Amino acid sequence: MATAHEKLAKSLTALKALQDRGRTAIQTEDLSRTDRERLVAAGYLQSVMRGWYIASRPGERAGDTAAWYAAYWNFCRDYLAERFGRNWCLSPQQSLRLHAGDWSAPVQLLVRAEGASNKVVALQNGSTLYDVAAELPEQEDRTLLDGLSVYTIDAGLVQVPEAFYQSNQIEAATCLGAVKDGSGVLRLLLKGSLVVRAGRLAGAFRRIGRSDLADQIIAAMKAAGQTVQESDPFASGARIPQPLRQVSPHVNRIRLLWEKMRGDLPGGFPDIVPVNDPDGYIARMEAVIDQDAYHSLSIEGYQVSEELITKIREGKWDPNAIEGDRNQRDAMAARGYLDAFGQVKGSVRCILEGQAPGAVADRDLQVWYQALFAPGVKAGLTRAEFLAGYRNNPVYIRGSRHTPPSPEAVRDAMPAFHEMLTAERDPVARIVLGHFIFVYIHPFPDGNGRTARFLMNLMCAAAGYPWLIIKIDQRTEYMAALESASAGQDIRPFAAFIAASLKAQMDAARA
Repeated sequence: MATAHEKLAKSLTALKALQDRGRTAIQTEDLSRTDRERLVAAGYLQSVMRGWYIASRPGERAGDTAAWYAAYWNFCRDYLAERFGRNWCLSPQQSLRLHAGDWSAPVQLLVRAEGASNKVVALQNGSTLYDVAAELPEQEDRTLLDGLSVYTIDAGLVQVPEAFYQSNQIEAATCLGAVKDGSGVLRLLLKGSLVVRAGRLAGAFRRIGRSDLADQIIAAMKAAGQTVQESDPFASGARIPQPLRQVSPHVNRIRLLWEKMRGDLPGGFPDIVPVNDPDGYIARMEAVIDQDAYHSLSIEGYQVSEELITKIREGKWDPNAIEGDRNQRDAMAARGYLDAFGQVKGSVRCILEGQAPGAVADRDLQVWYQALFAPGVKAGLTRAEFLAGYRNNPVYIRGSRHTPPSPEAVRDAMPAFHEMLTAERDPVARIVLGHFIFVYIHPFPDGNGRTARFLMNLMCAAAGYPWLIIKIDQRTEYMAALESASAGQDIRPFAAFIAASLKAQMDAARA
C-alpha cells in the first residue's frame, strides 16, 4: 500500500504536469478529486474562486498574498482565454498601465470581451474582474504583453478618457513619450472623425514637449476638413515632467516617478547639519551596528537575536569548527549583514570626505549586495552565480500589489535610477527616493530591503543625519507607507514616516 508521502508525490506530479504546460489557472476538471483535495489539504493548491485554483506553497501564513500576486496576471490570462478564447482584450486604461511598466495588480481588472456577462467576478484578496460586453479593437490595434491581449499604445491613447491623464499621469506621460510619430494615432482619429479626442491628444503631446506631434495631429485633421479645438487633459497645475525621446519606457517611468515624487515631498525633516568629524560619525555608526542588524534582519523575517549578532561580530561563530553553527540560515544572514555594514561604513567615509553621494552609491551598491550573500556562497548554501548582481527571474513582494519590473526592464531601469540619484541635489529627495525607487525596481534576487536601508543611511550621512534604525515594531507602518508609494504613487506617507523616525531618534539621543 502506498504511503501518505507517496500519494502526495503522485498528486504533485499531476500538478507539475499542468505547470509544465504553462498552466497557472487550474480548473476543477484538470485534476482528479483525490489529487485536488490532497493538494489543497497539504497547502500546494489554493482556491481562487469556485472551480478555479492556483499553486501555492505549504506553510504560508494566514493572509499571506505572495502566491496570489505572483500568479495574478498569468491566472487572469489563462482564465480569460478559457472563457473567451481570443475574443477579449484588457481595457485601454489597463493596457496603457501595462505598456508603461505598471504591473501592479489592480483592485478591479476591466476586460472587454465578446459574450461577456457584464458581471463582477470575485477573485482573491479583494481583487475582482469585471468583464464587459463591449466592442473589441481591430486586430491591428491589439497586441500581446506576456500573453495578455491589450490595446496598442496608439489605440489606447485614442480610447482612454480625459480622467486617465489626471489619475494616471505617470503612465500617460510614459506612453505619450513612447510614440515615435503621429501616423498610428492619426489613422484612428481620421478613420473615426474623432475631433474631440484629436484635440485632447494634441494638448497632451504639447504638454510633454512634443509640439511636433501636436501640430501634426491638428494639421492632418484640418486637411480632412475637421476643425480641432486643442485641450490639455492633464490636471490643471499638475507638474508633468517631459519624457525622453527614443528611450525604453522603463527609463522614462523611473525618471517620471522621480520627478513627480520629488515635487510631492512634504516638509518636517530635521535641519541638516554638515558633518565636521568623520571619525566621530563612523564611531557612532559602529556603536549601533548590533541593534541595526537585529532590526533590519528581523524586518525581513530572519530569526536572529542580538546575542547571535554579538557572537558573530566578536568572531565566536565558527561554522567550520562548531557543528551547531553550521547550515544556519539566520546566522549566515547575520554574518553577511555585518560584512556588508563594514563595506557601507567605507562608503560613508568616502562621502564624509567629500565624494559625491550618488557616485559613491553607483560604485559601491553591488559590493554591499555581494557582501550580504558571500557567507552563504562560501558555506555552499547559496549558488555562486547569486553574487553576479541583477536578477534573471521575476520577484514578488509579500503582501504587495506592486509587481517589480521584469529582469530585462531592470537593466534599463537601474542606470536611470543611478543617473537620477547622482543628479539629485536635494538631500531629502536622495534619502526618500533613493530608498523607495530602489525597492520599487527590486533589482537583486534577494536582499533588496536591506540594501535599500543601507542606501538610505548613506544618504542620511551625506545630509548630516545619524544612522537611522527602522525597528521591527515599525514594520507594519513602514511597509504600508512603501505600499502607498508603490501601488498608489503617493510618496507622502513614506516621506513622513522617515522624517518622523529621524526626528524621534535624534530627540532620544539628545534626551
